[in-house]
Amino acid sequence: MTAEQVAERMGAVRAAVASRVVGQDTVIDEVLVAFLARGHALLEGVPGTAKTLLVRLLASALNAKFGRIQFTPDLMPSDITGTTVLQDGGRTSEFRPGPVFTDLLLADEINRAPAKTQAALLEAMQERQVTVDGTARPLGTLFSVFATQNPVEYEGTYPLPEAQLDRFIVKIKVPYPAKEAELAMLGNYASGFDAERPADVRLDPVLDAESCAEVRQTVDRVTVAPDVREYIASIVRATREETALTLGGSPRATVALFRVSRAAAVIAGRDFVTPDDVKDYAFPVLRHRVIVSPEVEVEGRTSDDVLQAVLMRVVAPK
Repeated sequence: MTAEQVAERMGAVRAAVASRVVGQDTVIDEVLVAFLARGHALLEGVPGTAKTLLVRLLASALNAKFGRIQFTPDLMPSDITGTTVLQDGGRTSEFRPGPVFTDLLLADEINRAPAKTQAALLEAMQERQVTVDGTARPLGTLFSVFATQNPVEYEGTYPLPEAQLDRFIVKIKVPYPAKEAELAMLGNYASGFDAERPADVRLDPVLDAESCAEVRQTVDRVTVAPDVREYIASIVRATREETALTLGGSPRATVALFRVSRAAAVIAGRDFVTPDDVKDYAFPVLRHRVIVSPEVEVEGRTSDDVLQAVLMRVVAPK
């Protein structure tokens, strides 16, 4: 499958999802790039900005299994991974898989669960398997986690540790839609659409498991020239030397930016990465992997502001 063919198919997926999620085109593109890069995505936005709806529609368009976990303070690790149940008076046992055994997993309000429950996802996200009672059980090839969190509500939440944040290939900011998009949304509801009606959040499949594997293989064949690879490494290394940051990007961040840039190129119908691909996706790849110093945070500057300054200093290849 060529890059142009992948771009056409992913364009059809984008159009299908955008027919229901109005005014979030950039968010949809970033979610598609994360999926193509075989990564997991953290979606941050206030309630009601269609984060859950987007993931449901994406699973429907990809003809993939969808699972959802509502994270709460009393959620246990076994509620995610599953558990072994004794039968016949303890003579036999049966493993009952948890909701993690799916293709696209929505971890809703992930920061509402304590650290030990959040950690239950670490092995699944990194190694695509879960270990229960000493037995490793593989997850599907399409397994991807799409976690959501609220950026303004902190009471009753448990901030994600850096080790878990680093497992998300991108952090996607989900903003309010523009006024025109909200009016179009009202038009959809006036025409009979209802996001709370199951039939309305199902789409005709655009791809299947075999097609998803093919498009991901196409991403693996995208060319990244040596000077572009050097640009990727220079950006991440510059974050480690930035005085406004107390923590810069790790080597995993360098690899993540490489993988995401490849996926972004394919979405654009190209079989090679440009410096603009790298620059555009440096923000979602790095914003959750760096920590702004307290002095800079007091000034009201965010990680995106600091990353913008870093990108202005690092010279892009021509």
